[in-house]
Amino acid sequence: MSTILQGRAAKKREIREAVAAGPFSADWSSLQRYKAPAWYQDAKLGIFIHWGVYSVPGYDSEWYARNMYIKGSKAYQHHLETYGPQGSFGYKDFIPMFTAEHFDAEEWAALFRKSGAGFVVPVAEHHDGFPMYDCPYTGWNSLKMGPKRDIIGELADAVRRQYLTFGVSSHRAENWWFYNGGREIDSDVSDPAYAGLYGAAQPCYGDLAYPLPYLQPNQEFLDDWLVRTCDLIDRYGPQLLYFDWWIEQPAFKPYLQRLAAYYYNKAAEWDQGVAINYKFDAFAEGSAVYDMERGQLDHIHPQLWQTCTSVAETAWCYIKDHTYKTSETLIGDLVDIVSKNGIMLLNIGPKPDGTIPDEEQRLLLEIGAWLKRNGEAVYGTRPWTLYGEGPTRIVTGTFNDTKRPPFTGRDIRYTTRGDILYATLLGRAENGRAVLTALAEDNNLFPHQIESVELLGSGQPLTWSRSNEGAVIELPRGEEAVFAPSFKIKRAMA
Repeated sequence: MSTILQGRAAKKREIREAVAAGPFSADWSSLQRYKAPAWYQDAKLGIFIHWGVYSVPGYDSEWYARNMYIKGSKAYQHHLETYGPQGSFGYKDFIPMFTAEHFDAEEWAALFRKSGAGFVVPVAEHHDGFPMYDCPYTGWNSLKMGPKRDIIGELADAVRRQYLTFGVSSHRAENWWFYNGGREIDSDVSDPAYAGLYGAAQPCYGDLAYPLPYLQPNQEFLDDWLVRTCDLIDRYGPQLLYFDWWIEQPAFKPYLQRLAAYYYNKAAEWDQGVAINYKFDAFAEGSAVYDMERGQLDHIHPQLWQTCTSVAETAWCYIKDHTYKTSETLIGDLVDIVSKNGIMLLNIGPKPDGTIPDEEQRLLLEIGAWLKRNGEAVYGTRPWTLYGEGPTRIVTGTFNDTKRPPFTGRDIRYTTRGDILYATLLGRAENGRAVLTALAEDNNLFPHQIESVELLGSGQPLTWSRSNEGAVIELPRGEEAVFAPSFKIKRAMA
């Protein structure tokens, strides 16, 4: 038996023992006793990082590894014209070009701290099957190839030195079918020498965006998925574990229960709160934290949830021709999500040399500057009775993050902490005043007298009044055009 197979067998025994030891068992009824930790509920903003071999071509998206083998796709044609036939230059040949010579985990972590984020989640392994860490179950990883560095390990240490919480993301599940196009053309995918990277490459039907393999993953693949994920947990002690789609497939269900029980039991040993992110119906409701990709809700959800989105509209990883969002758009989305009991996981895509694009750094620093002034209305808050008011309607659901019109100064979001109510405008105040109709005296949403109103980040006194039309706040001189002002409203004690 090979060393890898022996290690996998030993890890499977360890997993069984840890699950049997409790306190969580591998069934939904037990896992639904899970509670999201306070650090996660309070942090509100995390940084997601898509960085890997797919960053080298800098074209199409993080799915370049798949699409370069799909005849008729733009990535297929680009690859032919730029690198030559897939039989002579395959995805594996990008690995030596992924040198990460300017990667500095300390610089990254310092930037994330300045962004105002509370946690950081790099992709430890994407669909391409190339772990960005010292994975003992494959030789195709970043310690042995490419940069020859334990990227995840370096980030874990640097992030924690900035007093941020560290998490990881695993997209390993999709490797079952990710390279299937390579078996339909003359390519290196069919060469057994590269099976450790390209995997099973199972045939699929469906379109490019949502391929559906004919066969569910087999036991060998599922066992490997489980031991890789549990090893990742033990190796780096992440307090958040993010999963992309496709783990909702039927074959994964018992493995997800074992994985969650293992992780939650380990967290109990560590005496640390952890979270698992999932999409669609992969986990039973309440057993982990639901994640909505590039989307938002139009209502307050009773359970904590998360949006994962990106600073760019075009791809999750680095590409050479991104269309970027604005910091104002991202701040508006963050406040909207938080008002509805959500968390934002905001993605960036570093260049293959390890530098973060200037535009992405600028966006993070602008968000951080806004949070430095207004973070009291965000961090550690909880939803109010009403999430907000205003004319702009959210298009609810996944992949709708660019479908709403711009927020305005009449769009207002509310959050609370104890006896304090916060109101944040999602634009600039019109005519230098904010009108909070939810605080009208006759609507009973806020049946208290108001003791004081403050503008966060400003020491100037405010002029305000309240009537049956709402609370009207006049912004002080010099603050009339500030973007997304937040007001701290303290109720009078009886």
